Amino acid sequence: MDMDSPWLRFCPRLRLLRLLRLYSLASDETLWTNICNSTWPSTDTPRIRHVISSFPKGPRSFFSDSVTNPDTISTTTTNSSTSSPVNPDRTSRLISAVDIYHQKRHVFSKVVETESFGNRSPFRVELLDPEDTVPARIPHPVDERMMLELGDRFTLSWILIDPIRRRAMNLSSYKPVIVERRWLPGEQVHMRYGWVFYSGPGKEGSATEYVKFGISVTWEECQCGVMHVTGVSLDLEDMYGNQMSGKESLAIIQKGMAGIRGSVKGREEEGRRRYE
Repeated sequence: MDMDSPWLRFCPRLRLLRLLRLYSLASDETLWTNICNSTWPSTDTPRIRHVISSFPKGPRSFFSDSVTNPDTISTTTTNSSTSSPVNPDRTSRLISAVDIYHQKRHVFSKVVETESFGNRSPFRVELLDPEDTVPARIPHPVDERMMLELGDRFTLSWILIDPIRRRAMNLSSYKPVIVERRWLPGEQVHMRYGWVFYSGPGKEGSATEYVKFGISVTWEECQCGVMHVTGVSLDLEDMYGNQMSGKESLAIIQKGMAGIRGSVKGREEEGRRRYE
């Protein structure tokens, strides 16, 4: 802020002090780091802290990216001078930072770095190995009333980070769009989160004009009557439900990170509406 600005010389002293205070807070990296860590505990790791420090404005830029979802507006409306050309080969490494809350209590956190995606194999990120389970101390639903309540009690954040381009975006609807009980193998509770956004430009009505990020979370009951997390994964589908390849997905992810972001207000309802 230019202290010799004519605007500041004519500004009332009290207002000036308030503006200076706000400017100081907005520029305080420690404050923004604490905000990021408290909002997403998964970001409080040495690897993620190092990546965040490389963002243009550090944790402030990271928070701005990660608290928002890609919008349905065409990415061609963004400032082309600040957005790099789409190059899937350059985005060969992605970091997923995932947090799950139950009634605002943090119950799961995981950071996974994926370094390569096959050109033809489906795009998929698995957070847990098949033999892994994470206890959550959440009662297993014993009736339909408890099943219905689960959808309002859980929130999930999946931040996808490009450490090379120093951008990030959130791919979650925050609240599940689907909650269902599955019986094979054993009794499970399956939750589906997701986000749909415009990935054009392209031929109107093409299979990839809009794409759908899907996040699956599987819970299983243990002997003590509480649930364990046994699976958390991310995939990407076209408009007809076909899984997209790694190379296709990387190009779309780049567009999403460089594109317009949606409003935070009402995103749970918007995510459910888009996903249906």
